[in-house]
Amino acid sequence: QVQLVESGGGLVQPGRSLRLSCAASGSISSIYRMGWYRQTPRKQRELVATLTNGGITNYADSVKGRFTISRDNAQNTVYLQITDLKPEDTAIYYCNGWSPLRDYWGQGTQVTVSS
Repeated sequence: QVQLVESGGGLVQPGRSLRLSCAASGSISSIYRMGWYRQTPRKQRELVATLTNGGITNYADSVKGRFTISRDNAQNTVYLQITDLKPEDTAIYYCNGWSPLRDYWGQGTQVTVSS
């Protein structure tokens, strides 16, 4: 069992940048796909970005060009670099680790974009 803990959220002005981190309690090198999802009270949880251990990325159309996902298997950490933040990026961001028969979630970190 791997525990995922997100950090790096907060209140940010529009146009600014933020980096979210997801620290795993165990090795993530064997986890096929790490990702970030987000959820607001009005919307279901949605995919933001994923990255396989083979280096394949997938991004939601709404974040392409602004968000970058990366993983450091040696540090068992996944990052989400966010630039040009918009009010519609306000959400709770969740880290996910997925492999067949394994599906791990963190507790989430709140990102609020407001002037």
